[in-house]
Amino acid sequence: MGRNPNRLDRINEELKKEISQVINYELKNSNVTGMISVTKVKISPDLRYAKVYVSIFNSKSKKNTMEGLKKSEGFIRTRIANTINLRVTPQLRFIIDDSEEQGEKIDAILRQLKEENK
Repeated sequence: MGRNPNRLDRINEELKKEISQVINYELKNSNVTGMISVTKVKISPDLRYAKVYVSIFNSKSKKNTMEGLKKSEGFIRTRIANTINLRVTPQLRFIIDDSEEQGEKIDAILRQLKEENK
């Protein structure tokens, strides 16, 4: 029985929105600092696990923020269970999404090369 990929996309979007809300407005964890942006959520086809990709800006410590998010997983799951109607609320795995940082580094390198070639 194949799962509907559109359904998974909808769930990913919904989770992304809800997890963002919880992290930015409800989470009270002093380790979680800075601006946290949920860039992408990828739920497993069996809906049991979700990888949550986050970008962290202006944080005192990205490492502490990631640990804080991991420690708050239970709270975040409880909050999304109340708003998203899934039979099983997926376990969340937070992953740092540094694609924006990588992009900035590449831009800086390209600018530097352009300067050197003048």
